[in-house]
Amino acid sequence: MPRMETSSTAQIVESLTRAIVEHRLRPGTKLAEQKLADHFGVSRTLVRQALFQLSQNRLIKLEPARGAFVATPSADEARQVFHVRRMLELEMTRTFARQATVPMLRALREHIAQERAAVDQQDVPGRTELLGDFHVRIAELLGNQVLADLLRDLISRCALITLMYQSSEAAADSSDEHTTIVKALAARDEALAVRLMEQHLLHVEAGLAFDRKAPANDLSLALAP
Repeated sequence: MPRMETSSTAQIVESLTRAIVEHRLRPGTKLAEQKLADHFGVSRTLVRQALFQLSQNRLIKLEPARGAFVATPSADEARQVFHVRRMLELEMTRTFARQATVPMLRALREHIAQERAAVDQQDVPGRTELLGDFHVRIAELLGNQVLADLLRDLISRCALITLMYQSSEAAADSSDEHTTIVKALAARDEALAVRLMEQHLLHVEAGLAFDRKAPANDLSLALAP
């Protein structure tokens, strides 16, 4: 792998998280410490620290005597993650419908325009990140950083789940549903916005095929520029 400039632990965590969320690092991929150290131009100690942080976020699993692997969420865990997201996001949507301003709605529409461009250009990493960030963006616009951080962690885990279990390409549908949600928010129709958000999350979950095997990937290819 090409050697990068020396990175900090935080930069390694961010780089690996992005690779996981963008589906470049697949569930079950072994994260060899020495390969990562060579790639990032750091010591194995820094890599070990980064892997520990990622394990705390449930994005990787540390196995004694075997090493670190990108997590492979079970079907039960997948259902639990989506259940927690619904609990958080329905209340978030209700709050946003009450507090939305013209600039807040404009920011969401601009985000959706970026989603659509990524979908139309078949930019898989870009659309994956943008579709997840739509939900985080709502929390950020509400000024609730704690909620934004919680959702960012959950959506990172959802990226693994959809990669493992999603049965069909639903990016365009998800972006269309985001558009419909924003229209309801702009109309100040709180009940409709909440219902549409719930249907959206249920639709994503319903598209998961829990009998599908996890795909494999190679660390060197996933982190290559």
